[in-house]
Amino acid sequence: MKMYLCTLTMFICCSLAMAQKPIVVIDPGHGGPDSGAIGINGILEKEVVLDIAQQCLLLNRSLFQDSLEIYLTRYSDTLVSLGTRTRLAKVLRADVFVSIHCNQAPNEKAQGFEIFLFHGLVDNKSKNMASILADDLHHRLGMYDRGIKYANFQVLRDTHGHCPSLLLETGFVSNRLEAEFTKRTESRKAIALALLQSLIKTFYHD
Repeated sequence: MKMYLCTLTMFICCSLAMAQKPIVVIDPGHGGPDSGAIGINGILEKEVVLDIAQQCLLLNRSLFQDSLEIYLTRYSDTLVSLGTRTRLAKVLRADVFVSIHCNQAPNEKAQGFEIFLFHGLVDNKSKNMASILADDLHHRLGMYDRGIKYANFQVLRDTHGHCPSLLLETGFVSNRLEAEFTKRTESRKAIALALLQSLIKTFYHD
C-alpha cells in the first residue's frame, strides 16, 4: 500500500510539473503619449506592436491550446515605465521576456528585422530562441535578416539573470515597402505566429 501511495504521489507530482506552462511576458514598446516611430505611411509603432502582442494572445488560444501562459506589459494605449515592464517579469518569475518594437532610420532604404540580446553573458536559451525566431521570420515570411545583435537596452539589462530575454525590431516603418507590410493585419498575425512558434519550439522541443 505504501509503495502504491508513493508511486501515485510521484505520478501526481510529475503530472503537475508537466502541466505547468511556460510563463511568457510580451512587452509592446512605447504607448500613450510615446508613439514610438511614425511610419512613412503614418502608422504608429505603439499601435503596431500592441496589435502583434494581442495577436499572440489570440493565436496562443486558438492554435496552441493556451500552451503558453502569456502576460502583456500593457493591454491598451497606455505608457508604462521600463522599470515596471521588467518588474512584471521578475514578479511573475517569467520563463522569458520579449520586447517588441518597430525600427526607423533616416535612410528610407534601410530594411529588415533585428533581434537584440543583452551585451553581457548571454544564456543559451536566449540565443536559441533568437535563432529560431530569426529563421522563421526570414524563411517563412521572407523578411530580410539584419542579424542577431547585442545591446545594453534597459529591458534586456534589467531582466538579465532573471530570465531569457530578447528585443525584436520587426522592420523599418521608414521603409515604404516594410511600412505597408507592417500596416496589414495579416502581416502582424504572421509576425505574432512566428514569435509563438519560436517560443513553443524553445520550451517544448529542447
